[in-house]
Amino acid sequence: MSESSIQDDVLGELGPDRLTEIASLLGTDENGAKETVATTVGAMTGGLQQQAAAGGDDGNEVRQAFAEVAEPPLQGVATLGGGLLGGGLMAGVLAKVSKPVAAAVSKKTGIPAPTVARVIELLIPVLLAVFAKRAADTGNPGNTGAPGNTASGTTPGAAPGAAPASGGGLGDLLGQILGGGKK
Repeated sequence: MSESSIQDDVLGELGPDRLTEIASLLGTDENGAKETVATTVGAMTGGLQQQAAAGGDDGNEVRQAFAEVAEPPLQGVATLGGGLLGGGLMAGVLAKVSKPVAAAVSKKTGIPAPTVARVIELLIPVLLAVFAKRAADTGNPGNTGAPGNTASGTTPGAAPGAAPASGGGLGDLLGQILGGGKK
């Protein structure tokens, strides 16, 4: 149920034009495209959850990426060198999981892995947007988007990736972004 929630968010963010583009790429109709997107998003978020739970450098990198996504967007001059939606590290993490995900989705669906990889390329910016929205909505239910509101519970200007000091911390944030219910 929680997986379909993030899948629904991604499908909503895609919109009809991008969904038609994916359907064309796959050589299928809109329902086939929705199924493939749902399968792919489920595999990607599952892979991210497994990596985040793992120790070592990969787990640290995924946790750092989610902490970065949870940071409020930079404003003004500070944005000149910023990454996509503040998710520069997350974009890299998603790119890293894309090859094994493409192989897994290909095996499950019969769609050639290179085709699935092209779908994933189209989904990465959409996933970044969904993760950023969920992080913003998760951290502050009454979040108005005002400067200084932080989804991660860290103080503005704190090191990106610093875990919140109270509550369940980064683990709760990961669960809410990847597997939490709809807002």
